[in-house]
Amino acid sequence: MTGRRNQRKRILVLLNILMQKTDENHPLNARELMELLEMQDICCDRKTIYEDIEALNLCGYDIISTKGSKSGYFLSGREFELPEVALLTDAVLAADFITHKKTGILVKKLKGLLNEYQAEKFASRTFIDNRNKCENEEIYYSIDAIERGIDEKKKISINYIRHTLKNGRTPEMVTKKMVVSPYALIWSDDHYYLVCNNEKYNNLMHLRLDRMKGVSLTKEDFRHFCEVSDYKNEFNTADYSEKVFNMFSGSQEDIVLDCNTEILEQVIDRFGDKIFIRESEKNRFKFSHKAFISEGLVTWIMQFGNKMRVESPQYLKEKILERSLEIQKLYK
Repeated sequence: MTGRRNQRKRILVLLNILMQKTDENHPLNARELMELLEMQDICCDRKTIYEDIEALNLCGYDIISTKGSKSGYFLSGREFELPEVALLTDAVLAADFITHKKTGILVKKLKGLLNEYQAEKFASRTFIDNRNKCENEEIYYSIDAIERGIDEKKKISINYIRHTLKNGRTPEMVTKKMVVSPYALIWSDDHYYLVCNNEKYNNLMHLRLDRMKGVSLTKEDFRHFCEVSDYKNEFNTADYSEKVFNMFSGSQEDIVLDCNTEILEQVIDRFGDKIFIRESEKNRFKFSHKAFISEGLVTWIMQFGNKMRVESPQYLKEKILERSLEIQKLYK
């Protein structure tokens, strides 16, 4: 029995050595592998090394034998390659809702997916110091409670933090307790949002996760999203994300926009390349799409100035004009 336990330990240690210390430019031969195993109080001969490598290959690990000036073995196929780890790391560093402490922990874990030579290159990368990271260390627990609420179809209790001005001059945080029905988590504009329904109202609302504390699951069944949205059997997160602007909620309607072709890329970035083009001419195109009429949509349209014009609905045209007049008043 002891021999079998030692065998399992030896194979696992050998696999870890191959993961951490080999790649196509740094193969290790049988003698070198034996020496590294011996440093961990595991003794074996060359034949055992060959047999263990064969067993690992049979289990799906891609261990290559190389010949030449530096012969030996290296682990070829990895779960994550360096560019993939770099991409995930950059996403973690850019995410404002992940605290500095959690960012460091996640980056260290991602670095652990690399071998020691890749990790050395990885350490020399230049990272952006994101000083806008949130300070809410509860966010992991909040996500877990929210996911359970969505999965078990239960309401969740939240202490939600907002900023206000004390005496009209000093910013301070005010906490409000609420009970909501959770439907989806959406990452938008560098923030993580919960799409939910406050039991006091008949609409959808968006709450930022970095402003939540004390999130807990209740025993009360959640209010079905079909009562407060157009979704019946499943809350379509992708569809909802496409239609909502800057996480402002509102009423959903068909909109028609007349645009200069100079902003075609921005339109496709927002709505996708399957937008319905109603008509087009030399320098302009007109398209229709479903979207939530909200302050977020008004802001998005106005950023393009005279390169985008609302054709319908009339209500949206009036909101654009009203916002424009309000801006003019500020500068008179």
